[in-house]
Amino acid sequence: MNSDFDDQAGAPHTHFGFRTIPAAEKQGRVDEVFHRVAARYDIMNDLMSGGLHRVWKDAMISWLAPPRRGPYKVLDVAGGTGDIAFRIARRSREAQLTVCDINESMLTVGRQRAEKQGLSDRVDFALGNAQSLPFPDMSFDAYTIAFGIRNVTVIEEALSEAFRVLRPGGRFMCLEFSPVDTPVLDRIYDLYSYRVIPEIGRRIVGDPDPYQYLVESIRRFPHRETFAEMIAEAGFSRVSFRKMTGGVALLHSGWRL
Repeated sequence: MNSDFDDQAGAPHTHFGFRTIPAAEKQGRVDEVFHRVAARYDIMNDLMSGGLHRVWKDAMISWLAPPRRGPYKVLDVAGGTGDIAFRIARRSREAQLTVCDINESMLTVGRQRAEKQGLSDRVDFALGNAQSLPFPDMSFDAYTIAFGIRNVTVIEEALSEAFRVLRPGGRFMCLEFSPVDTPVLDRIYDLYSYRVIPEIGRRIVGDPDPYQYLVESIRRFPHRETFAEMIAEAGFSRVSFRKMTGGVALLHSGWRL
């Protein structure tokens, strides 16, 4: 589970990085992180991945394999800047895409980018929470989420919502950073994460704290097998995953059958 109860206070608690906080506070703190980095979000992902997030996102779209022609509705959650949606739009010429994000600053960046790329007529942007999506049941052919699910307060609720809004035969795909457990690579990645990334964040946005949180949130994310079990428990079938770059990131897939 992503949250637990404080026996003394009787209130649900969760984690914000390595800190335990009241569950009701997490979303506000995560929002503040992304308000502060929205304008430099792609730079942030370059820093977190060494630029490899672009390769991983392309791999995600290749595995999704959206049809090049014909109706196809995709919901991209926590994808405010539109990076995943734009890739799908270029691959699937008749796809209609909806980007849903809880952070208005991120959505503003996405709308601006969509207009510049001439995709405003095919990519919609909606304000919404992954744990209570503002869409009808069974309304999408695919649900994607990249580097976002570890930031929700209760992951199980987000997975349940993903299942709800997908049509039978719909595809769930999640790209997320992962705790590295490959010998040698894990030590190198820890050194880079804890020493280098926050310092670069301080130089770029004047504050290391958002980047410190993002690094810590990766370490708290469920192990790949555990997360696969959570996807299956939400109702998905044929759940599988692929390692990216020695396990620095993972692609998880599931189907609503």
